[in-house]
Amino acid sequence: MASPFEILGVDSDADEQEISRAYRRRVIETHPDQGGSARELQLVRRAYEEIQAGDGAAELEIEPAEADASSPSADDPVEERPEDQGVRVEYLNYDVLADHGWSLDDEDLFEKAADADLDPADRGRFRAESHETLLDAAEECGFAWPYACRGGACANCAVAVTEGEMEMPAGHILSNDLLDRGFELSCIGIPTTDELRVVYNVKHLPDLDELRLPASRFEKAQLND
Repeated sequence: MASPFEILGVDSDADEQEISRAYRRRVIETHPDQGGSARELQLVRRAYEEIQAGDGAAELEIEPAEADASSPSADDPVEERPEDQGVRVEYLNYDVLADHGWSLDDEDLFEKAADADLDPADRGRFRAESHETLLDAAEECGFAWPYACRGGACANCAVAVTEGEMEMPAGHILSNDLLDRGFELSCIGIPTTDELRVVYNVKHLPDLDELRLPASRFEKAQLND
């Protein structure tokens, strides 16, 4: 058993900035891509949530749990995705907006993008299953969108939602102001509407840029990068 502060590696009197930095560091350290495990990553996220909720005195179980026999394994067969099911996602790469004089605030942004001769990496559609994150869905369809921690602790994978809705678990790095402006994290965000329009690769926008993590060996920038 350990307190949320112990799990994040900070003192109980640490300020919000110290806690945020520690959370982001621990997400990287415990991420499966970096030699950690899904359980360790989940524990770090729960610790951060407990502190954010004012329950830093809670005792969290840190012993590894037995694998759930019902959990899918790498050997389980993967069912193909029916074309008439799932969420229909339409995406646009933020990098192309400046080239065409477009803005995130344009009401007809996606209509204008549809009329432009854009590369499939910059504009197109795919389907996401109801239980998967937007980033996972994009990757399943062969797209390499930006990401870093995959744990909600940075803004590298941020998207701007212009139509539709997504939901994210607690313990992410985005402020209420950023959420109100339509920004979500594709690594932990799950589409909840039948249709979704998103502008990806917005990580360099003001207020998001300061939440980015440095590029690492598992961050990607574009298709076939």
